[in-house]
Amino acid sequence: MTDSSSAAAVSLSRTPSLYVVATPLGNLQDITLRALGVLRAVDVIAAEDTRHSQRLLDACGIRTRLFALHQHNEQAAAGQLIERLAAGENVALITDAGTPAVSDPGARAVARVRAAGHPVVPVPGPCAAVAALSVAGFAEGGFRFVGFLPPKSAARRAALAGLRDDPSVLVFYEAPHRVAACVADLAAELGGERRLLVARELTKLHEEIACMPLADAEAWFAADPNRERGEFVLVVDGAPARDGLDGEAERVLGLLLAELPVKTAARLAAEITGVAKNALYARALELKGG
Repeated sequence: MTDSSSAAAVSLSRTPSLYVVATPLGNLQDITLRALGVLRAVDVIAAEDTRHSQRLLDACGIRTRLFALHQHNEQAAAGQLIERLAAGENVALITDAGTPAVSDPGARAVARVRAAGHPVVPVPGPCAAVAALSVAGFAEGGFRFVGFLPPKSAARRAALAGLRDDPSVLVFYEAPHRVAACVADLAAELGGERRLLVARELTKLHEEIACMPLADAEAWFAADPNRERGEFVLVVDGAPARDGLDGEAERVLGLLLAELPVKTAARLAAEITGVAKNALYARALELKGG
């Protein structure tokens, strides 16, 4: 990529601002003209990994200074952001790939900058979750972004149990050393009949996108060791609509309704059974009105 010929001039706000800039997932051609202009125009760039980001800047002919902002120093680095903004500087925030503060460092820093009264400006662009959803073909009804599940199986399965009855398409990120175990837990907790889209290494040389029932996912990964390499987005179909509550949910809800108001009973029943709170609330209203 070249220097100024590849990006239009960008005018920054007259008020010193933090620019949250999305960068490519892998393919450098996915960087936007606005992102290039902002990264050139700001006084300094806060980056998750300065060595990694320096390669991006070098490829784009950008000479702006970098400093580190990652999960281990985010609070201290946020203080540095605020000091620079107070001194009249414009600052950009980037991560290693994609959109900052979405399952990546940056959310706490953004919150502190906003609390200090400084503007925070989004510079949109690549996002792995949205890229995967766009090719899934079954996300027209909305989605729920979960991000990374707990690394240990017991905690992961507990978290998934709470999502079992969610009708929204579910979007997860996963690391290569956990992906096979994760899809096994997805099938066990959510049901093997649901559709799964595996998006691996999006926009990179070894990009792979595959769709299958969850029941087939463990075997699909086992068939080729290369399928466990890279960065993953997992998109899972939402829970199918239920005609009514199962017997256990009815029993728990009935017991709670005998002692508690409708809203409280529905909330506690949802926590106990894993059934969607809205469905339990609707059923509780029916029972109370009956």
